[in-house]
Amino acid sequence: MRKILLSRKFLKDLDYIMLFSAIIIVCFGIANIFSATHNKYGFSYFELQSMWLIAGVIVVYILLNFDYKTIGSYCGFIYWSGVALLLFNDITSRAVKGAASWIRIGNRAIEPGEFVKIGLILMLAKKLDDMEGNINNIKNFLILCAYAAIPMILIIVQPNLGMTLICFFITLAIFFISNLNLKVIIYGFLSMIPISVLIWFSGLMKSYQKDRIISFLNPELYQQDTAFQLMQSIIGIGSGGLFGRGYLKGVQVSGGYIPEVHTDFIFAVVGEEWGLIGAVILLIFFGILLYRMINAAKESKDIFGRLICVGTAASFIFSIFQNIGMTIGIMPIAGITLPFMSYGGSSILTNFISLGLVLNVYMRRRKINF
Repeated sequence: MRKILLSRKFLKDLDYIMLFSAIIIVCFGIANIFSATHNKYGFSYFELQSMWLIAGVIVVYILLNFDYKTIGSYCGFIYWSGVALLLFNDITSRAVKGAASWIRIGNRAIEPGEFVKIGLILMLAKKLDDMEGNINNIKNFLILCAYAAIPMILIIVQPNLGMTLICFFITLAIFFISNLNLKVIIYGFLSMIPISVLIWFSGLMKSYQKDRIISFLNPELYQQDTAFQLMQSIIGIGSGGLFGRGYLKGVQVSGGYIPEVHTDFIFAVVGEEWGLIGAVILLIFFGILLYRMINAAKESKDIFGRLICVGTAASFIFSIFQNIGMTIGIMPIAGITLPFMSYGGSSILTNFISLGLVLNVYMRRRKINF
């Protein structure tokens, strides 16, 4: 029994504010998912997402039973397993809505890219810990770049621009916090310009995918085609006003005018039914969650733990900014879910795994003498 019960010393150091902030966001997400899907699917998505919430909490508890350094000793296996899944996915999967990003298992599917994010964070953090943080050594830097590039190349081939960008910002944040020479970071950003141009004209990106990226600049020109989803989202959020139309009373949401509203465009439900007040409250909870993650990074007792927290926080920050930005028309549509809010087993499970790792680091921030 003792093997499955956490020590009281550890439980005392658990960041309950971080944990419960995430759970509250998930519960709010479940309510909005139900609103977006109940007319067509009844309680199906509500029940599925509730099951993923329970599974996520269980996964967090399991992770907390193992020291994060012990988990780090398996980072090579975790990383290369993710890469193998990506490679398998690229070879065997058929494109769905333009991207072959999913591995089908019966009538369900998993997105390997979601799990690869965790492997990337663990691998970069572990390597930098082994290197004692010496990132400005040219050999060390090239090794780290290689580990970052492998999954990103396999993801962009799908093509999945959103997940590629998340991996890029995870890498950037870890490199920045590790005190990489600022000139290298600037040159890295500048190098993205020719790389982006090469990808744009290489044929990897289809014409409709390019339209999705540029349509946010002038959605009126695309409103009958690519930007229909964006225009309907903007209309819905705008109609919510200050207090929203009311729960289950969204016209754009309940009317089915916004495609994928329960996944990538879940923020449109918040804006229409809960209004500006509801959106601000959601952002406050996200802010609390991110603040606690950054605080966990500061409190960490070693490089490995600190970079786990930094990489996870960077993943969430970019995902939140990109997802909300694309629903209101200030960012291109890139198929990125809103953490803990959007429907999806792969997304919610990896979010909880990431949360569990950060909680693990914070819980073990002090050495315990027995």
